[in-house]
Amino acid sequence: MQVRSSAVIYSGETALFLHGLLDREFSEISVTVPSGYNASHLKTDNVQVHYALKETYELGVCEVVSSSGNMVRVYDKERCICNLIMERKKVEMQNFQTAMKEYMSLKDKRTSGLIEYAKKLGIRDEVMKYVEVLV
Repeated sequence: MQVRSSAVIYSGETALFLHGLLDREFSEISVTVPSGYNASHLKTDNVQVHYALKETYELGVCEVVSSSGNMVRVYDKERCICNLIMERKKVEMQNFQTAMKEYMSLKDKRTSGLIEYAKKLGIRDEVMKYVEVLV
């Protein structure tokens, strides 16, 4: 998908799975593109397209190896957790809890980076509620 569209960044449950924060595979592929991007060619039955402001679209982008062995652009774990908290009402409770517990149990988690992203995304107070309870 990223070969056809370089604007695509894997996000949501797809990114959580690629980072090992979810143990069951996603039902549809979640991607993020910048606001204003024409994503009509991406909207199929198994692709969910999210739009991000141009100012925050690239925030937390990294590369990981996909299950097929390819390097793919994906949001890092901290950005994934911020997105998860922003979308918590649209995510299955079990997936939300699993991803949060897995992230908080990581030895290499970057809590300061998580809070910095939360400030830039305007959700610092919401993220702090979870960090204070789970840390």
